[in-house]
Amino acid sequence: MSLARLSATALLLAAPVLAQTGSGTAADPYRLKPTPKTVAWGYYDATTPPVLRVRSGDVVEVQTLITSSPARLEGAGLPAGQVEKALRDIHAEVTNKGPGGHILTGPIFVEGAEPGDVLEVRIQAIRLAVPYAYNGFRPGAGFLPEDFPYARTKLITLDEERMVARFGPGVEIPLRPFFGSMGVAPPEVNGRISSAPPWIHAGNLDNKELVAGTTLYIPVHVKGALFEVGDGHASQGNGEVDITALETSLVGTFQLVVRKDKHLRWPRAETPSHLITMGLHEDLHEATRMAVREMIDLLVSEKGLSRDDAYMLTSVAGDVDITQLVDGNKGVHVMMPKAVFVGQDKR
Repeated sequence: MSLARLSATALLLAAPVLAQTGSGTAADPYRLKPTPKTVAWGYYDATTPPVLRVRSGDVVEVQTLITSSPARLEGAGLPAGQVEKALRDIHAEVTNKGPGGHILTGPIFVEGAEPGDVLEVRIQAIRLAVPYAYNGFRPGAGFLPEDFPYARTKLITLDEERMVARFGPGVEIPLRPFFGSMGVAPPEVNGRISSAPPWIHAGNLDNKELVAGTTLYIPVHVKGALFEVGDGHASQGNGEVDITALETSLVGTFQLVVRKDKHLRWPRAETPSHLITMGLHEDLHEATRMAVREMIDLLVSEKGLSRDDAYMLTSVAGDVDITQLVDGNKGVHVMMPKAVFVGQDKR
């Protein structure tokens, strides 16, 4: 083992536990809030000291912050008093920033997680932390930068009681809160990577299916996994074409389980009704090929189908959807309804 790797491992083992309350049970979950000392701004990195340590199976309630600056929110019309204090503190005090823009809460070290394992992230609950969101675009970003070579930010009121966003007169959007970014540290050899493009560590998947009641499976690349979460979305359309969703602050409750019996190359997910595989690549065609091949592999390994039948079933029953088009690596996911497996375990 190299001196650099030894130093990184020692750093992880020596890192203090910060800003935690709770005991990790369902009735009393650990609680982790965003502060200048408990966030990773714009990056995933195997050498980032954990801010919380949990055991496999523990439950953690994590608060996340909107991906925006106080100045941008105030410029869009948000009263200064409604800007979260934690957001102001982080923008004022955090200087250790990565190349991405997301403020991610974590990382969380999960005891027993080793490279080659899978971290099962059971998303038990998600709730709004603030009664507003924004959507915005900027020059040079989004799917149509040549059509919109300027910036605009729109503030949008969230009605938690009715679970709708008031986009404008006569336009209401149903709320389906989810976290755009949930991920683990990449392999240490990759160093610090941007929070923007999703990859083998999951990260900025922007998959709107990952709401409360769903599960995300992430390959583990470093000891402890080092789970981070952020980029809260109150709702989003597939594609996320202008580069933002209904961006907001959320509070999520997660059960983190180390799976020694599961081995994956790419993230996968599961909803109560569907199995989901993913493809992530800078080329949309290649991302699609990856997602379809992953579904074929899932059907062969977990449902016992031949590769021929798995290919056919994906064609006749699976839905191939564009997850997002704007984060460097494009995202595609294939959704297979569990209902087609008559008389089988629907997991």
